[in-house]
Amino acid sequence: MSELKDVLLEATKEAGRIIHNYFEGTFKIENKDTINNLVTEVDKLSEKKIIEIISSHFPEHSIISEEMGTLMQDSPYQWIIDPIDGTVNFAHGIPICCVSIGLKFNDDMLYGAVYNPMMNELFFAEKGQGATLNGMPISVSRKSDFRTACLVTGFPYKWPNNSEHPIRVFERFVLSGLPVRRLGSAAIDLCWVACGRFDGFWEYNLNSWDIAAGYLIVQEAGGRITNFEGAPYDVFDKETLATNGLIHDDMLRLIKKQSITTEDKQL
Repeated sequence: MSELKDVLLEATKEAGRIIHNYFEGTFKIENKDTINNLVTEVDKLSEKKIIEIISSHFPEHSIISEEMGTLMQDSPYQWIIDPIDGTVNFAHGIPICCVSIGLKFNDDMLYGAVYNPMMNELFFAEKGQGATLNGMPISVSRKSDFRTACLVTGFPYKWPNNSEHPIRVFERFVLSGLPVRRLGSAAIDLCWVACGRFDGFWEYNLNSWDIAAGYLIVQEAGGRITNFEGAPYDVFDKETLATNGLIHDDMLRLIKKQSITTEDKQL
């Protein structure tokens, strides 16, 4: 198990070094399926380095990566990679972006690492062993009064036709008087919930590489993560709600547009 951890951290740090070296420099930028869904040559360089490191140690393992897709092997081990989460931020010189790598064994997330080299913040979690920021233990906030919660969300480039428009849900939170931030990196959003900077996060239509590492980091920091029905979460779900656990039901109620109590109307 220690070799798996060592390889994950090596790949995370090497990719972070690439991102940091190119940050605010010159690089090629392309569009994917929409004009603002970007990929840079640095995404591809970061991804290439990560896969090179993993494959040199574990060539039999499966890999899911944002730019390259799925490299499927007959293995219970699955590396889930986002070479740069927050590519739009990176392309515009905004230092809220990161490399995110999670390692899944069958149905369990074993390890997760999220590294923002511009802020020198490395979040890490091992299943059953807690979560850390730069080696120091972290935990979610203890805020239980939903009226004073600080939240974060994101908006997808596309959303399922059978889902409520994300702006309508966002509007309910804002009209309730709650501060809501939008950073542009789901992996960082989750880590900032895990270390108590935010009390809750929700977003539609994320991909496994956006979530895998942060999912485990939130859990190991004592938080709760579910879909919008409150059911146990899977990294391939398209609805993500992560909180400190204490405000989880309050957030579910607003997301699902359920009746507001008399106390909530005072928000």
